[in-house]
Amino acid sequence: MAKSVLNVEPRVRIGKGGSRKVRRDGLVPAVVYGKGMEAFNLRLDPKALQQAVATESGWNTLITLKGDGPFDGKVVILKDLQLDAIRRDVQHVDFLAINLKHKITVMVPVHPIGKSLGEKEGGTLQLVRHELEVFCLPTDIPTAIEIDVTALNVGDAVHLQDVTLPAGVEAPHDVNYTVLTVMGRKAEEVEEGEEGEEGEEIEDTEEESTEED
Repeated sequence: MAKSVLNVEPRVRIGKGGSRKVRRDGLVPAVVYGKGMEAFNLRLDPKALQQAVATESGWNTLITLKGDGPFDGKVVILKDLQLDAIRRDVQHVDFLAINLKHKITVMVPVHPIGKSLGEKEGGTLQLVRHELEVFCLPTDIPTAIEIDVTALNVGDAVHLQDVTLPAGVEAPHDVNYTVLTVMGRKAEEVEEGEEGEEGEEIEDTEEESTEED
């Protein structure tokens, strides 16, 4: 599990006016909250935030906050990030404070491994779920859920119960949904081609009969 450190500052003025003032200063308003703790309003450098999550774990990076306030030393993960619709710069950040000894629920990306037999025959691998919800200790959060697809043929699918998760990681679910599948129209194309050939033969026969008459 990737770890990083992020320097933050307390934000005294809150509300929309306070947030606008923070952005005018080139910083980003943020909040950190968690179970059994008071929420704290922060401000931070957007470039520092980008560097903090520029790890193989991305949003699931365990970030230790550093600054002058009760939030100093808190371990958090990035919970939400709001972007400007046009400029795409960061407008607000939510951090979730976590206890390293308590399990949490996070989203982890799915990574198919290898090239399936179906793809080699002209099919296409369709990733139905780009992320899976998992439940585990923060220190056990996997970087990705890897799924070996090399043995899959056209029409085959991998469901949640088929996925092998790392030790200590669970996937809470009520439905055994599809994670990925191999799609293809090879059989349909063959059938259409056969129908076309039969149609041509019938037309040729009719033309010969007309000439004889």
